[in-house]
Amino acid sequence: MKLRLIATAVFGLEAIVAQEIKDLGFENVITENGRVLFDSDAAGLVKANLWIRTAERIFLCVGQFKAKTFEQLFQGVTALPWEAYIPKDAAFPVDANSVKSTLFSLSDIQSISKKAIVKRLVKLHKTEWFEETGETYRIRVSILKDEVTVAIDTSGTGLHRRGYREKANEAPLKETLAAGLIAVSKWTPDRPFIDPFCGSGTLVIEAAMKAKNIAPGLNRQFDCEKWRWIPSELWKASRKEAYEAIEQTLDIQLEGYDIDPKAVEIARENAELAGVDDIIHFQVRDIRDFSTKKQYGTILCNPPYGERLNDIKEVEKLVFTMGQVFDKYPTWSKYILTAFEAFETFYGQKATKNRKLYNGRIKTHFYMYFGARPPRKNVTSEEAR
Repeated sequence: MKLRLIATAVFGLEAIVAQEIKDLGFENVITENGRVLFDSDAAGLVKANLWIRTAERIFLCVGQFKAKTFEQLFQGVTALPWEAYIPKDAAFPVDANSVKSTLFSLSDIQSISKKAIVKRLVKLHKTEWFEETGETYRIRVSILKDEVTVAIDTSGTGLHRRGYREKANEAPLKETLAAGLIAVSKWTPDRPFIDPFCGSGTLVIEAAMKAKNIAPGLNRQFDCEKWRWIPSELWKASRKEAYEAIEQTLDIQLEGYDIDPKAVEIARENAELAGVDDIIHFQVRDIRDFSTKKQYGTILCNPPYGERLNDIKEVEKLVFTMGQVFDKYPTWSKYILTAFEAFETFYGQKATKNRKLYNGRIKTHFYMYFGARPPRKNVTSEEAR
């Protein structure tokens, strides 16, 4: 069965999600605000949920149409091939969102869409009552500028729920956003990696999982895993293949530091659950004591920026200290996510590049300071040929 899938994305990371989808071999990839559409089949649906690191959820697109009236909405939803996906006893709750559209009452959009689906299924299943005791198909009706997209959530809980973060400190960074930041930094496992504000370890753990080629969805369940039209053998084979793809022996060590001993303890536990504790070194360390003898590495961090520190003066002092400390390492590239608007001023240097992103509902900037490139290896005239 040919499927059209939608990967939802954090605003500002759509291109990163699209590139990851292309790298996984999917085709007909189209990038839009907040989402990426691509072609697939049942096997690809499994693969997308297991392997995409940076997307928020994977939806199955049932159909798209224009609607300015509730009658158009009802007819449009009724016309979609619901019988191809939803069995007679399935549960199919309907959610809705509407942006800059004529139809804006979410409760009305939900109830009318639900009636339309029922009408279509009544005709096929020849029943007036649906018990909804079987597997779940969570339907989302999204309307943007009167363009309706009707889709089924295949993931269930968000894809950031990897299964390793049983504990977290305050204001944790979502795993999917962490993976997106790593992708933006273009970090590769042959370079040193340090997070000097590691908290519960999300950034370092996501980098380590990427280095070991651990599928991010390997240790969790998905709504579509229970859908009877996707063979259970497909899930078993895909998980087996993912386990076999893990790099079991890597001669690298990533580093995570934090001033809070409790946070470091949580980070160690999370890394163990993620299966990457063998390549991460966590340590209690103040940013003022930051030091490394390594060269040409990546510093990637999400320091406290006012949401977690009550005194703005403390934030200013922290950012100033970061600028002073990091300036001693010109061969290192620094990538810093923060909502502190005056960051560059107190850091003491304008970023090489920056990207606006949303950490939940908090507007942040991802400041990038590129370090010096490593010298090119000597190439003999024979090798040059």
